[in-house]
Parts: sequence; structure tokens; C-alpha cells
Amino acid sequence: MSIFRRPDYRSDATQFINALKTQKPSLEAEQRKGRALLWDKVVDRLAWKGFRKAEVPQNPYVYQTKHE
Repeated sequence: MSIFRRPDYRSDATQFINALKTQKPSLEAEQRKGRALLWDKVVDRLAWKGFRKAEVPQNPYVYQTKHE
């Protein structure tokens, strides 16, 4: 054992999260389900190419009127 080793420290936040996971074991599964619902989407690359081609370039100053 090293003389520089510190005792095992757990922050208040870590202790709270561990207690929460102990009280509610299904918490991680619910988090994964929520993430899948909101973030893990299948991306249609062909549609995105069409969206990118259809973009109109923005003026450097958006609110400036054009004097033609």
C-alpha cells in the first residue's frame, strides 16, 4: 500500500446517487428508455443531403435590408 493513498472518499452527490439507485433499481433502465425516446434516432442521410442542398445562404447581417 502506498503512503500517498487517501482513504476512500465519496462526495455527497455520489452518495445521493448511489442511495437513489439502491432505492429505485429500475432508475437506469428508465433513463435509457427516456434517452432512446428523445435522442437515439435513426438518421436518414439521403434526406439530410437534400436539406443541406436546399439551404439558402444567410446574409452576414441578418436584419440589414437589401438596397437594389
